Amino acid sequence: MKIRLYVLTATLFLLLAAPMVFAAGDTFPTLKAGSEVYSNVTVTTVTATDIYFSHAKGMGNAKLRSLEPELQKRFKYDSVKAGEVEVQQAASTARYQMAVAAKARVDKLLPNPNEEVPPVETNEQGEPIAPKIYAKSFRGQHAPQILLEKWITLAPALEGKFVLLEFWAASSEPCQRVIPQLNELQEKFKDRLVVIGLTDEPEEEIRKLQEPRINYAIATDTLGRTKQTVELKAIPHALLIDPKGIVRFEGLPLYLTESSMELLVGRYGN
Repeated sequence: MKIRLYVLTATLFLLLAAPMVFAAGDTFPTLKAGSEVYSNVTVTTVTATDIYFSHAKGMGNAKLRSLEPELQKRFKYDSVKAGEVEVQQAASTARYQMAVAAKARVDKLLPNPNEEVPPVETNEQGEPIAPKIYAKSFRGQHAPQILLEKWITLAPALEGKFVLLEFWAASSEPCQRVIPQLNELQEKFKDRLVVIGLTDEPEEEIRKLQEPRINYAIATDTLGRTKQTVELKAIPHALLIDPKGIVRFEGLPLYLTESSMELLVGRYGN
């Protein structure tokens, strides 16, 4: 099978545990942080990246990297650890912003249980087309390199099968709402299709999701490497990859119906 799918071990050690408190209660007549100078300072908490304190005009905080070298040493500032924490903080913020953006963009496309599914648009060959995608387009091209950090479920057998790769997050309501549809596709086409949900959330977040139940393969890529390759801006987003490694559908999974899958599997499965 020509789908480039790799399972790698993450090397980034994530340091988002409880705050590291050093010298809480220390007082300073003045504290210089970058271009700011605070007076009557009392330190309350120091983490790997920030110092929190009260001062003459209220409460404040500053990055440890903005302090004088002597204070950085006093508060045990480690630039490497701080950088790792900031990378993970940025990733968490990006996931949250993506989930919010996805909900805002997708809610109008995802029907309520009592509403009819909106009509599926097609090209000249009758193949389904999502009206708009929030990612780089790969349709009709070889699939991008897919990097997996860890299988949460058993690794599926891919040889000779279509792969429906869905970018998702357990914390995203729009993603949760398409799970039943993906379950149905996996069950109906189980002999010719493997559905894989790929997320950059940590394993513990995925396992918190009990309903709706997921009946297809799940994997993590907490560093978001595949998401970056796809230039993904909103989830859920799916790529249907044929057995030769060519992308035959991309976009919101809602538009990949059973009839559309029948057509694509019949046309590109040989």
